[in-house]
This record gives sequence, structure tokens and C-alpha cells, in this order.
Amino acid sequence: MLLEICANSYQSAINAEKGGANRIELCENLSIGGITPNRDLIKHVIEELSIPVNVLIRPRGADFVYNDEEFEQMLNNIEFCKSIDCNGIVSGVLNSNNTIDIERTKQLIETSKPLSFTFHRAFDNVINPIIAINQLINLKTDYILTSGQAETALEGLETLKRLKKEAKGKIEILVGGSVRSSNILKFKKAGFNEVHSSAITDSEHSDLEEIKKLSSLCL
Repeated sequence: MLLEICANSYQSAINAEKGGANRIELCENLSIGGITPNRDLIKHVIEELSIPVNVLIRPRGADFVYNDEEFEQMLNNIEFCKSIDCNGIVSGVLNSNNTIDIERTKQLIETSKPLSFTFHRAFDNVINPIIAINQLINLKTDYILTSGQAETALEGLETLKRLKKEAKGKIEILVGGSVRSSNILKFKKAGFNEVHSSAITDSEHSDLEEIKKLSSLCL
């Protein structure tokens, strides 16, 4: 099982690689759900790490409905990430009625190519996840990061299983939401191929020892 660490700082990114993570999602300000990291941090992490780096493209916290200026900022940040050889983009846009904004998400995906594209946990706000997953399949999204529309992935496990079945191998369900070494084997047993964890314990950075535990349990 592949382990992605949500790294909110340079130290977290370094800990992720040292701990055996397969990939990171780089962001800042996890206290508000994560936003796009500053460009200096993105460049520094890309230069120093040998594992793949995906970057969160989210201009602010709160909802996932963006005005034209915010959306243009998102597109510009994607172009920057492409220019420095990031592995993938993590993003997404909703309408005000909590359905997927098809046109804008399509534009994000097209702009991201040839990088991979993950529709982030905005998915957990959609009204009908079955309709939404099929829309994202049609848009040729690579991953959906989701907790199964629950506060934690463990609480959303049954929904995650339904989503995995609906995906039919056409899109990868990336399980995220309080994934820890204490519960990761439940997702492995359920047949998921990839998990996402911040691995934050007592500090603001991803914990090296927790990452090592997670990594060993993924094998």
C-alpha cells in the first residue's frame, strides 16, 4: 500500500522522506484545512526531495467556491508547479450548492497535464458522492482524496468501500482523514491501495517515528 504524507512544512517533507513515505502532498496552514504553500517552499522541497511531490492548489480556507481572481491565481500556481517538475496537483472546485463545478475542475485538470490530478477533500462536501465520482471519472481525474464524507476515514469506511466499488478501477480512492498507525491496517484489509496522513502527533510537523510506523505497516 502506498503512503502519502501531507507535509505542511520543509521539516515535515524531510521527515516524510526519511520515514519511508512514497509521496508527499505539500501544503501550508493545516489548521484551516491546508492552502497552497509559498513558491519558495515548493522550490526548496522539490530540489531537496527524491520522492514525488504533489502540491495543494487552494487559495484560501473556508469553502471551495472561488471568484474569478482566486481561480486565475489557482491556474497561475499550477503553471508554476509544472515549470519546476512537480509530480502532481491537488485541487478542485465546487458550486455554491455543493456539486462539482465541472467546467472549472476540467480547466484545472487540463492545465495540470501532464501532471497527475487529485480532487481533494472538497469531495467530502458534495451532496451525492456517487454522482460526483462518476463525474470525476468522466473528467479523467486520477485520484480522489476522501474520508468517505465523515470526520475521519475510519468513520467513513463503509462509504469509502462503496466508492471503491463504484470506481471500478477507473479512479484511485486515496484514503485520508486521521489515518494513523493505530488504524491503517483497517484500510489495508479493506483493499485500498493508497492512504494519506499528516502523521502529526505532538508537534506542528509530521512526526518521523509515526511515519516510520505507517510506512512499515504499508508493506
